[in-house]
Amino acid sequence: MAASGQQTTLLITCGAIAREIIAVLKKNGLDFMKGGCLPAHLHNTPQQIPEAIRNKIRKSRDKFQNITVLYGDCGTGGKIDAVLAEEGVERITGAHCYEVFAGHQAFADIMDTEVGTFFLTDFLAQHFDRLVWRGLGFDKNPRLVKLYFANYTRLLYLAQSDNLQIHQKAQNAAEKLGLRFEIYRTGYGCYETFLATIPNTSAQKQTR
Repeated sequence: MAASGQQTTLLITCGAIAREIIAVLKKNGLDFMKGGCLPAHLHNTPQQIPEAIRNKIRKSRDKFQNITVLYGDCGTGGKIDAVLAEEGVERITGAHCYEVFAGHQAFADIMDTEVGTFFLTDFLAQHFDRLVWRGLGFDKNPRLVKLYFANYTRLLYLAQSDNLQIHQKAQNAAEKLGLRFEIYRTGYGCYETFLATIPNTSAQKQTR
């Protein structure tokens, strides 16, 4: 743990996984880390994510000894990695949160089994109507559903919890999209294992 409870490492993360990251920190006593969230709605405009991350890094440099990014590529075509290379900051490995939650090999196996898979996490299941249904304009033009999801065959809910209410919301989302519903329980996935590898540099300095 950090000396005197000092938070020395900033985790720049998407608001869509903020609850899970906080839970991992509490579960494992990682009180030297602090989550710094960007808005979850950036999911719908991934081209804005790289510069949002850059701004967060630059505003936070003087406040933290270390900064780590918990975004995947998130559909930016390598632009997040380009920003991080320029800023000298590392990120978790993975294309997106679905891969990180499921695990890299497990996600590859899922995609090999059925390419036409639409994913939901706990957060996206809870906020499906706002972020997906209304966010993509399906509420105003339901015919867009068949256009957007013409090549999808199933909705795979990557469950971080055993909350039956969230499970039901995920199933309701599958029904609205006309997709077969399946659950894959991930827990916190690679987020938990990755965060366990980040050293507490403040504590290391105290012992020297």
